[in-house]
Amino acid sequence: MNSSGIYGLGIANPEGLEHGIPFARSPGTKVTERLSHPPLSDTRSFQREWAALTECVSPWRDNERTAKAFSALDWPRLLLLAEAHGVLGHLASSLNGCNAHHVSPEIKQPLLERQHAQNFLTLCLTAELFRLLELLNAQGISALVIKGPVLAAQAYREPSLRGYGDLDLLVRQRDIRRAWEVMTIHGYEAAIPFDAIDAGRIPGQYLFSKPDSKLLVELHSDLTLRYFPRRLPLEDFFSRRIQVWLEAHEVPGPCVEDHLVLICVHGAKHFWERLCWLADVAGLVSRQTGLDWERARSSAKSVEAEHLLHAALRLAVEVLHAELPENVLSRVQDDAVSATLVTHVLRWLPAAGCAPPGLCERAAFRLHMRGNFLAAPAYLLRLSLSPTEEDWQTHGNPTSHPLLDALRRPFRLAHKYGRPGKG
Repeated sequence: MNSSGIYGLGIANPEGLEHGIPFARSPGTKVTERLSHPPLSDTRSFQREWAALTECVSPWRDNERTAKAFSALDWPRLLLLAEAHGVLGHLASSLNGCNAHHVSPEIKQPLLERQHAQNFLTLCLTAELFRLLELLNAQGISALVIKGPVLAAQAYREPSLRGYGDLDLLVRQRDIRRAWEVMTIHGYEAAIPFDAIDAGRIPGQYLFSKPDSKLLVELHSDLTLRYFPRRLPLEDFFSRRIQVWLEAHEVPGPCVEDHLVLICVHGAKHFWERLCWLADVAGLVSRQTGLDWERARSSAKSVEAEHLLHAALRLAVEVLHAELPENVLSRVQDDAVSATLVTHVLRWLPAAGCAPPGLCERAAFRLHMRGNFLAAPAYLLRLSLSPTEEDWQTHGNPTSHPLLDALRRPFRLAHKYGRPGKG
């Protein structure tokens, strides 16, 4: 990790630890909890801070332009906004490039403390990743590391810029049972019980946690990644995998082009409500200068996610000033469906999930994700009738009849998202 640090203080070093716990993590020390500003749902109240934050996050930022953006800011609000959007590392890096007199003293220490805590967690997760890969490999279980540390290494010159709180592994569905056994034998608690796996139930992800260390691991397969318009060609992902150099280790991850498509679908799944997901797209595009755009297009086409790829790239251009090859930019600009998706996203993106789309707008967004007039209703229907662990847990029976869960799911979604302020 880069250790130059903010104001020369070495924010990337996990110092200030006591008994293995990051310092200054008590709720009483959080600046954001002492604020009395209007809520983030009131996007008009922080337009200046939002403009400054997007400037910080852009890989194409200019220090002089960033310094201008830092004038007349509500600094605690900027810190709150960066934390809500998961881009504290970007903010810290930008402040490193500015003259110290531009920066309010009131956010220096809180930002430093948050970066210490995040970097400590990142080191713990990375060490655990190496251990888990060894355990899975010993049982003949192949896995690809997605997002998290691999994406940080691929998308950022300073991997410490990207914060993450869990590990995501992509495995074959046939290996889920054995992977479940490996994880539970080695101290993890499974959120998905074995009888649900035995019954063939497919959750949104197979979540495992370690209560003592708060480590979280999610296992994904081509069946859990249900927001891909077409089923993920998992074997193609494995055949194109690459080795990513990470803290003196090589770990398996998707090729850059497949990873780009995957994070574009992931962002769309979550309605692009957080800037950190868009920062990953911009970072990958800017750093991977040898990116094979035709391969990326082919990967997106294989799962019918061209509109989702184009929407992510268009957002990167409009929000983060992304620079794309002329032929790619032309293709993106010609995609009317992606333009509609972006129009939706720009309404709620600054609020970081505090002003989520309502039920009807969510449905409209899902329809546009699929694009095709004939295929879109079938896609929305599939998502609406594919029960996840939330549906089983609601009724307390992971082995209940799938048809009943499928029929109940639309009513649960309407109850959850049909109320104002729910996201």
